[in-house]
Amino acid sequence: MVVGCLGEIPFTVSSEAIQTLQNMVWSGSAQYGTHDRHLHGSLTEFTGSKPDGYTFDMVLSAFLGVNPMDSITELWTYERTGRAVPLVVGTHAYGEYRWTVLSHKIKVTTCDADGDILTATVSVTLQGYLRG
Repeated sequence: MVVGCLGEIPFTVSSEAIQTLQNMVWSGSAQYGTHDRHLHGSLTEFTGSKPDGYTFDMVLSAFLGVNPMDSITELWTYERTGRAVPLVVGTHAYGEYRWTVLSHKIKVTTCDADGDILTATVSVTLQGYLRG
């Protein structure tokens, strides 16, 4: 059963494969400008919102029916091309429009004798992307 996706990367739970999200954090912040004044305190002005952020971990394991490099390669493609993709978890699409992959970290847990990744935890950092 597909429980969500990041672009073309599915989050699934079935008897054959498990690939889901963990440690999800959705963040946002306001942006302010500061105007210095002679002999008076500075004035602050709300200038808008900064792009939302979203971080999560994916545990990718060949022992759970997933080829870790398939998802890692897709993440690299999104990050290195700047492609904005939707994030869906359950029945909810997150964000105002889409997300870009700002960064990733791959913690490899096990490899086979050929050096192929069997198990890894991938930490992903997304940034909100609005329509232009």
